[in-house]
Amino acid sequence: MKKKDLPKLLFIYNANSGARNAILDSMHKVLSPTTYDCNLCDITFGVISENKTWKKFRQANKQEMVFLHKDEFVKKYASKFGHKFTFPIILAEGEHGLEIVISTEELNQLKTSHGLVRLVKDRAS
Repeated sequence: MKKKDLPKLLFIYNANSGARNAILDSMHKVLSPTTYDCNLCDITFGVISENKTWKKFRQANKQEMVFLHKDEFVKKYASKFGHKFTFPIILAEGEHGLEIVISTEELNQLKTSHGLVRLVKDRAS
């Protein structure tokens, strides 16, 4: 299957953009990991760098992937599609709008990057 035949995947983190927020999120992961609200962030990024398993999958994948913080997503898509999603979430953008690929509940139950890779492969191709 060609890249253009696959829907674009939108990965939306339950965190806001910006350097200040990134620092606060990293501190939150370390100081109070059980109350950190973005399991997608936690699985794909450690405190400082991207998870190696996830990075390898992301770089090898032929499907277009876009990564947005929730404030970026709302700014770019809310007026077009309405604000009807919870975060984190993975969506597919296709001819019929946005469709949920992996829900917030499913993402919050994942424990490892391997589990995320497996779920993305199963659902998105």
